Amino acid sequence: MLNISHDKTNTKTFEMPGKCPFGGDRIGGVESTPPALSDWYPNRLKVELLHQNGPQANPLGEDFNYAEAFNTIDLEALKQEIKGFLTSSVEWWPSDYGNYGPQMIRMAWHSAGTYRIADGRGGAGEAMQRFAPIESWWDNGNVDKSRRLLWPIKQKYGSALSWADLIVLTGNCALEIMGFPTYGFAGGRQDAWEADNATYWGPEVVHDLSKAEAPDKMVNRDKRWRGQNGDADYDLENPLAASHQALIYVNPEGPYANGDPLGSARDIRTTFTRMAMNDEETVALIAGGHAFGKSHGMVPATEIGMPPEIAPMELMGLGWHNPKGSGNAENTMTNGIEGSWTPNPTQWDNDYLTNLFKFEWKQTKSPAGALQWTPVDENAPKTPDAHIPGQMNALMMMTTDIALKLDPEYRKVCEKFLNDFDAFTQAFSKAWYKLTHRDMGPRERYLGPEKRNEDDLLWQDPIPVADYAIIDAADVAALKQQIMGLGISPSDLVFTAFSAAVTHRHSDKRGGANGGRLALAPQKDWAVNRRTVPVIEALRTVQEKFNGQAAGGKQVSLADLIVLGGCAALEKAAADAGTPTEVPFTPGRRDTTQELTDIEMFTWLKPVADGFRNYLDAGFNEMAQGVAPEEMFLDKAHLLSLTAPEWTALVGGLRAMNANHDGSKHGVFTDREGVLTNDFFTVLTSTDLEWKKADAQGLTLTLNDRKTGETRFTATRADLVFGSNSHLRAVAEVYAGSDGHKRFVKAFVKAWDKVMMLDRYDVKA
Repeated sequence: MLNISHDKTNTKTFEMPGKCPFGGDRIGGVESTPPALSDWYPNRLKVELLHQNGPQANPLGEDFNYAEAFNTIDLEALKQEIKGFLTSSVEWWPSDYGNYGPQMIRMAWHSAGTYRIADGRGGAGEAMQRFAPIESWWDNGNVDKSRRLLWPIKQKYGSALSWADLIVLTGNCALEIMGFPTYGFAGGRQDAWEADNATYWGPEVVHDLSKAEAPDKMVNRDKRWRGQNGDADYDLENPLAASHQALIYVNPEGPYANGDPLGSARDIRTTFTRMAMNDEETVALIAGGHAFGKSHGMVPATEIGMPPEIAPMELMGLGWHNPKGSGNAENTMTNGIEGSWTPNPTQWDNDYLTNLFKFEWKQTKSPAGALQWTPVDENAPKTPDAHIPGQMNALMMMTTDIALKLDPEYRKVCEKFLNDFDAFTQAFSKAWYKLTHRDMGPRERYLGPEKRNEDDLLWQDPIPVADYAIIDAADVAALKQQIMGLGISPSDLVFTAFSAAVTHRHSDKRGGANGGRLALAPQKDWAVNRRTVPVIEALRTVQEKFNGQAAGGKQVSLADLIVLGGCAALEKAAADAGTPTEVPFTPGRRDTTQELTDIEMFTWLKPVADGFRNYLDAGFNEMAQGVAPEEMFLDKAHLLSLTAPEWTALVGGLRAMNANHDGSKHGVFTDREGVLTNDFFTVLTSTDLEWKKADAQGLTLTLNDRKTGETRFTATRADLVFGSNSHLRAVAEVYAGSDGHKRFVKAFVKAWDKVMMLDRYDVKA
């Protein structure tokens, strides 16, 4: 059986959702849940995470081309259909104010708002809002209704329109029908087809899933913060961005619902910075988003049903059943706070900031018992009820809104926007575009007539378009000879090429060799890249010579030369090992500039640990926060979208070439360094050798002869994991076999080319 709960029910109608009806689950008279593999072996490295969301899960098939399908859509006609729907209402989930726009803005925002800069995970790119755990987070209450309302449109356009694109586009349409000028929209997001079991969303465990627990119930359970709010060392665990478990950003009632605006401001700044937003963008997003719609808090959280993932089957994937009245409209419960920020919640205006600063606000509570704020002045403007004709209600602010008024830096931005509505409009427009497109990567991936290609937005990591002819096969052959004639060791060439490419993150499509940023700050100054500096200086001489002499307007970029150098070195190494091999090389990479490189944002790509190059940061023990180096290594392999065989082959080849960051001999299990042998695997799986810790933590180890005790080799945990982990060892044994050498070389070259091409969105879909 699948690993599901074995708590029994006493009825054949299966009234308890998520329960297994089968017996035999009592141990000593106590109900028990069968332990999962992770319960038996909590420290086991979960290599299987590399194989999630594979082609077997995709119902569209490997030959489906989403870009081609999307480009068949008449985008303007699609937008008109969406806008027509937005101003309608259905009985099973009526629209507030006769306009679904505000709730669709929330849906799009929450889809994109999971993005975090530390590892590039989250965001709207794969519509992960449809799956656990995100779909069932408290902060996504009733977002399931928004997506279900959109199903007729999704059904009509089928596979030509992904959920990921539809969600963002609907948010844009919602803004536009309420008078807001959006900055643009790009399609190109492709849906995932299964839940994400790999992303770390925090250390907390919600023990009672039978209730939709509100954020204020997370006191003493939330473990993601270090220190106490107000302390100098108060900080959020990396790579997390949300301030509390099951939230998109921060608790709207303040930290742990304590109603503290300044504490809330600190949480806001931490989380929005982790989500790649500066202070101005943060204020623009909050103030802009709160210009529309309302918050819902008419029923206590304890009376609301379970989230979608464990709701009763008959609800068909909809959660948070509300038992009060109709369960919606004027009885709606979402985050517990009740009311609107402005007198006209379906019109773009500056009333949010005007009201926030014009009036004094006092704490009160919603009908659901949540902390919120209302104007002290009883003559303050009212806001119409979303469903009851003629009823007027008091305005509402959240603790997070009051935070913008009291925090000195946020207040400056607010006052700027108060005095210049056009500047506010432009700032929100650009911030919304960034929010909803941040994880899409290079503009080559953008589709549709509304994509913005004319602006070099720094957060898009722009690379100038080539205004020259690209090198051809003859040029490549000549350049290889020149590079190999420089006197640079094959090891250094391989290390430099891999260092350029390994920064890539499949999560948000950032990093990689394209752009030549290895030669620019901050990457050129990272300790892990010091070995590349003299190589890049030498390659520049080849570039200058070729570009000065080439005919026909041809030019070669430094980015291409860096990769080509690694490929040429590997061809020599393979030939020296008796397995002559052509290493693929695709020219066309371009060089960017220092001015087009956001140093602060690229600093997030700096590794704390990089097992590929056997690197640990000098402050690893403090920064790792208890995470083992091999776990970080697995995470990096996942960010490179590698399979377990690809990961294993790459490391074996890099060790054969000695691509360690400092040239050390850790993991270089050969006396033929620089030759593409499978010695790494034959030594790793040898039964004549034994390993011993070389330091108290076991970060480095020695390999000793069992008979003589002689130390043969040294290694790190990033080396030994391929022999100690059962999944990885099974692969390593294939490459170590008597027939494994040629298979290893073929696998390594294929994996190498994959990594070199990960960021080449200019030549692939």
